[in-house]
Amino acid sequence: MSTFDWAGVLDYMPELGKGLYYTMLISVLGIAIGFVLGIIFGLGRISRNKFLYGLCTVYIEIIRGTPVLVQAIWIYFALPLIINQGILDGGSFKMNSIVAGVIVIAINSGAYIAEIVRGAVASIDKGQMEAARSLGLPRGQAMRHVIWPQAFRRMIPPLGNQFIISIKDTSLLSVILVPELIFQGRQIAANHFNAVEIYSTVALFYLAITLSLSFILRYMERRLSV
Repeated sequence: MSTFDWAGVLDYMPELGKGLYYTMLISVLGIAIGFVLGIIFGLGRISRNKFLYGLCTVYIEIIRGTPVLVQAIWIYFALPLIINQGILDGGSFKMNSIVAGVIVIAINSGAYIAEIVRGAVASIDKGQMEAARSLGLPRGQAMRHVIWPQAFRRMIPPLGNQFIISIKDTSLLSVILVPELIFQGRQIAANHFNAVEIYSTVALFYLAITLSLSFILRYMERRLSV
């Protein structure tokens, strides 16, 4: 009768450590870029410019309405084909899987963060903007100094949820050969037939990352009195 071999997992820590490195790298870069995209497109969604509003709405609805897995496949496999056939006229452009992974997490998290930004800004009483304008502040400064600080405090809890979801979404990037945790775990399990121990260890890595992030966000919430 076979038994669990948890001690044997230690032999594969270098491979799992490599997977953890790429998971963290892609998560940090993807979420950071996604946060910037979310602010831009979120403010575009409350813009009075109809073209800008429409452009931002199309982006958000397309990304939110399609699976992350499909977005990854399109960016890694289809985008190089489009570039080679439509732009480089038969060129040999190839997408790096790490770069593709960062792009996927960035555009996906950016769409959801945009809605968080839109909702937080819209939740601020309109009287705040009117009061700031009555004091002589231009609309941009009123937004930056009065509306945004209040809206940002309200964004922190939903942003925390989105960051955790984006970190777990990196596990789907194994389909485009990104050497993150799930990819490394699958390689080890296929060669050594110890899937339960390996995938359980991978799950513990994810749990450690998300719990650490939750702790940091709760600390920020307390500091900002959200």
